[in-house]
Amino acid sequence: MTALLTIDNVSVSYGKAEAVRNVSIVVEAGQVVTVIGPNGAGKTTLLNTAIGLLPCQSGRILFNGADVTRLETESRIEMGFGLVPERRELFAEMSVYDNLLLGAYSRKDGTAAAKRSIDDVFDRFPRLKERRAQHAGTLSGGERQMLALGRALMSKPTLLMLDEPSLGLAPLIVKEIFRIIPSLRDLGVSILLIEQNARSALETANYGYVMETGEIVRQGPAGELIHDPQLIATYLGGHGDAHR
Repeated sequence: MTALLTIDNVSVSYGKAEAVRNVSIVVEAGQVVTVIGPNGAGKTTLLNTAIGLLPCQSGRILFNGADVTRLETESRIEMGFGLVPERRELFAEMSVYDNLLLGAYSRKDGTAAAKRSIDDVFDRFPRLKERRAQHAGTLSGGERQMLALGRALMSKPTLLMLDEPSLGLAPLIVKEIFRIIPSLRDLGVSILLIEQNARSALETANYGYVMETGEIVRQGPAGELIHDPQLIATYLGGHGDAHR
C-alpha cells in the first residue's frame, strides 16, 4: 500500500501552549485510520493542521509524497483533502440541495458534473433526497451529519477527515453513521477518523492511534487495540462507550 497522508513529527502550539507534540501518523490509500483519545488530547488540532487551518511549528505533512506543509487550505482541498468538522458548519438557511452544490465549489468540471455528483449523494443518502428542498437548519442531527458527509464528498476527495462524526447523535444514528463510513472506500476515499467513541471507531478502522495530552501514546491494528486490556479499562468501558 501507498502512504496517502503522512504526518511526520508534527508539533503545533497556541501561543506558548503546545497542543500537539512530535506526532507522526500515516494513512495508507484505501484505509480507515482512527485517532481516539479524551477531550483536550489535541485530536481536532491535529486535523485542522493537516488541512492547513493551523500552522505547523515543526515537522512535515506529505500528501501522495508531496510536501504540503506550507500550502493554503484551498490548495489542499484541490489536491484531494476533505474535512467534515465537528460542528458540521452547514448553511442553515439554505436548502439541502444548495448546501451540496456549494460543496463542489473547488471543482473545475462544471455544473452538469456537480449535479451528477448530487444525484450520487442522494443515492447514498436517500433521506437527503426526500429533504432536498428543506433548509439545512430544519434537519435532525443525523440528517445534518449525512448532509455534512455528502457535502464533503461533493469535492471528490481522496482523503476524507472526519472530526467526531458521532457527537450528539442518538445511538441508532451513530450505528448508521459508522456503517456508512467504511462504505466510502468504495468511492476511492481513504478516511482519517477523529473520535471519542472508541469502540465504534476501532470496529470501523483498519489502524488506530491513541492520543493523550498532545502525544501519540499507542498505535496498532484496530483489531488488536480493541482487545487491549488497558484501552478497554480506559476508553471502552463496560458498556462500550468512550471515556468522555
